[in-house]
Amino acid sequence: MSMLSGIRIIDLTTVIFGPYATQMLADLGAEVIKVETPGTGDVSRYLGSGIPDPTMGSIHLTVNRGKRSIALDLKKAEDAAVLRDLVATADVFFHNIRGKAIARLGFDYAACRALKPDIIYVHGTGFGQDGPYADLQAYDDVIQAASGTTSLLPRVDGDPRPRYFPSLIADKIAGQFGAQAILAALVHKLRTGEGQAVEVPMFECFTAFMLTEHLRDAALDPPIGPAGYPRQLDPTRQPFPTRDGHVAIVPYTPESTARLMTLLGSEGLTDTPEFEAAKAAGRHMPIVYSEIARKTPEKTTAEWLALFAANDIPAMAVRDLDDIREDPHFIATGFFRRRTHPDVGGFHEMQPPVRYGAMPPRDLGFAPRVDGDGEAIRAELSQRKD
Repeated sequence: MSMLSGIRIIDLTTVIFGPYATQMLADLGAEVIKVETPGTGDVSRYLGSGIPDPTMGSIHLTVNRGKRSIALDLKKAEDAAVLRDLVATADVFFHNIRGKAIARLGFDYAACRALKPDIIYVHGTGFGQDGPYADLQAYDDVIQAASGTTSLLPRVDGDPRPRYFPSLIADKIAGQFGAQAILAALVHKLRTGEGQAVEVPMFECFTAFMLTEHLRDAALDPPIGPAGYPRQLDPTRQPFPTRDGHVAIVPYTPESTARLMTLLGSEGLTDTPEFEAAKAAGRHMPIVYSEIARKTPEKTTAEWLALFAANDIPAMAVRDLDDIREDPHFIATGFFRRRTHPDVGGFHEMQPPVRYGAMPPRDLGFAPRVDGDGEAIRAELSQRKD
């Protein structure tokens, strides 16, 4: 039996934040019913190429796997009635529609609680609903800008232009918080029988994530230093060049730093007055990183990795995104699995990264077509009424 067997989640979320959260719960065995706009479906369907069907984009295959789809136009009375019937059968109702709009549709917390008194009602928002940004739209770029994240790369390389991280990182982190929130609310419900309203705001979630290390000495009152974790912002802390590529090396402790300097033939570096003075001021690692970068071109990546492994120095070759599926570790663990989607054809599927002793590996469900399960879901609801 899967960890979340028997849990039903009605998912009105779109794009990445909400779908990523419910995808993780579907992987654990929850039944996730994805409610979509008739015809077009969720915009996440169009992220990545979908050939020949543009509604079955490659990112959709990942972020909506294992779900069922029903298309409902909630402005139509008959479709709103179907959603009310679904809510009455659900453990969790999750949406990312702005508060006033969901209330106009008749699916605010009070309305859903009237349908299912113990419902877990999860609202994925851009910003906390008790603040001045409550009604603003939020996308990953907006949250990266608002949280100060776009100021990090300028601190590293000196280029003053604010820049985004090349990842939907705010969406995905909010999704992680959303999945955690649902699981916590389910535990509370199992203990007490009570449902509740849960708010998951992207801005707050992502800011908490980023400032875990970057608030640093500005967390103290009064602050004893600026925000920003120097180790992460050090421009010399980058992959190091080898004779045929690049390698990541982490001399994290004094002991590993000393061993690394010996392997590089730079034993005397850490004994110099200049290094001791820099260490006393907490500014010694740029000296270490610069020395590593000066010496690593002397050998190939493979030669360095063999030497570092024999001497307990954390290191790894730098790989291109296109090479990840050929990583020998992932091949050995079966992390990537080639499957055949009944509508799309062959694709590579990542397996859930966390392994549970009480839940054996299982085949994950496929991402659905728009309204691919609509007829079956309506029939099931009809049978319940009978």
